Order: sequence, then structure tokens, then C-alpha cells
Amino acid sequence: MTEIDESTPPYLRIVAELRRRVASGELGPGDRVPSTRQIVREWGVAMATASRALTVLRQENLVQAVPGVGMVVSGSPTAPPARSGRAEARRGPAHGVTRDEVVRTAIGIADSEGLAGLSMRRIATELDVPTMSLYRQVRGKEHLLLLMADAAFAAHRLPDTFPPGWRAQLELLCRLQWSIYCRHPWLAQVVSLTRPLMAPNAVAHTECALRALAGCGLDPHTQLHLVTALANHVRGTAVNLQQGAEAEQDTGLTDDEWMVAQADALGRLLAAGEFPHLTRLSRSAIDLNADSLFEFGLQRLLDGVAALVRR
Repeated sequence: MTEIDESTPPYLRIVAELRRRVASGELGPGDRVPSTRQIVREWGVAMATASRALTVLRQENLVQAVPGVGMVVSGSPTAPPARSGRAEARRGPAHGVTRDEVVRTAIGIADSEGLAGLSMRRIATELDVPTMSLYRQVRGKEHLLLLMADAAFAAHRLPDTFPPGWRAQLELLCRLQWSIYCRHPWLAQVVSLTRPLMAPNAVAHTECALRALAGCGLDPHTQLHLVTALANHVRGTAVNLQQGAEAEQDTGLTDDEWMVAQADALGRLLAAGEFPHLTRLSRSAIDLNADSLFEFGLQRLLDGVAALVRR
């Protein structure tokens, strides 16, 4: 085993410490290991360094990613494999890896760990191929994200027929987009309104929304802004999904459990009497979450569209 001292690269120090925790039983099979964000805070390193450390542990089969949970200890510690500058050359052949396999693997990583855990090296590790071989299928990470987004939208196909009426059609589209973001929380970080994705399956949603408004007598400027505002509402609300998932992985608490844990702090904040309206609302049984925000905002936006159409 490599001796650890001040000259050891930071990621290897992290690997050594996490390996020690597993060997000592401090972390047992199935226990969650620190996430990339926790490693960043604990060791004061960059996100890339934290991700690299977890990648090494995955290569040693010491940890594994579990969808919806994060990185967990996969079993008893094993002796780390011999490593050298030619390690990648010993991986499996690349000729059998297809673009679809690369994209599916990337989506799987992003679904379970977020975009912070996604890298070309990590994908290559999962597929057991040299990292450079991936560039035969994708031009780089930006191209990969485009393919991932297009695949995510393609997996939730638009219906062959739409209900009558512009409102029902727009509502259907927004709900479909919301379901896609819920399945792939990282997607909200990829989609941009100022630099739209040139992904055919995503662009199809814009086309359908414009078609729904085509016969409403609205000018092109208004149509495009309405369609963009609706898409922005869905995507903007969905940004909270990934943040919530990462926070749950870091703290081990769901949103509801976290709110319960903050009850004393909230009580002290409100006891001063400086926030009477918030104090009044806190006594009511109001369920505020991402789903309720999406639903409330969607209906109010559609009410606004209706007002414009009537006018």
C-alpha cells in the first residue's frame, strides 16, 4: 500500500481515509459514504478531486452507486488493484461501445449522483474502456449533455393526439415536462432559456406549445414569450429537485424531516414578533413543496394566458 504523507495527492489521501473507515467497520456494507459535496467540505478540496476519489473507490469495487440513495459501501474492503500509467490500456476493448451505451451510462450516473459525479473518465470506468475511446462516440461533455437531454425527452414521448383546446394542450405539455424533470433532476441544470438546447425531442415540445396557441389570435412576440414563460416555470421549479436530492444525501434527512429538525430555530425566529404574517401562516396546515409550487404556478400562468386570449 502506498505510504501516505504530505506529498501524497489529496484525492489519494481521501481514498486512504475512506478505505480505513471501511476496514475498521466504521462504514459497513450498505452504509452511505460521504458524497462529493461532503468531501469538499470535510477535506477542503475541489469537486473534481472529490469525484476522483470516489471514482478510485469504485474501481476497487469498494463502493457502488445506488439510484436514489447515492454512494454506499459495496462489501468488505479488498486490496487495491495495482495501478500504473498504463491502467487504462488494460481495460476492455472499445470497439463494442456504442453511442447509446455511453449516453445510457451517463444518464444512470447523473440520475444517481447528479452532474457533479459525471465525467468522461467515470463513464469509461463504468463501461470498462479507455477514456479516449468515448470521443469516438461523443465530441465532449457538452455534446454528451445534449445527447443525454435529448434521450431524456425521447423516453417520455409526446402523445399522438392532444385534447381539444389550447389550455388542455399546454397543461398536458407542462405536466409531461415536469414528469421528465422529476425522473431526471439533473436535467434542469442542462436546459437553458438563453441558449436553448438544439435537441430534437426537446424542440418538439416548443413546437407543440406554439401549435396550441396558433389559433388564439396572439402575435408571434406574445406566443413565444408565453411558451418560454411556461417552460421556464417548469424548469425553474425543477431546479429544486436536484438541490433537494443532494441535500437529502448529505444530511440523511428528507425535506419533511429537515423542517421538523428546524422547528426550534423557526420558533425562536418567530417569537420575536417581527414577522406577524409568517407567524400566522405557520399555525396553518399548509403543504408547500415542489409539486404544489409547480401546480399553483402552472394554473396561474394559464389563467394569464386565458386573459390575453380573451383580450
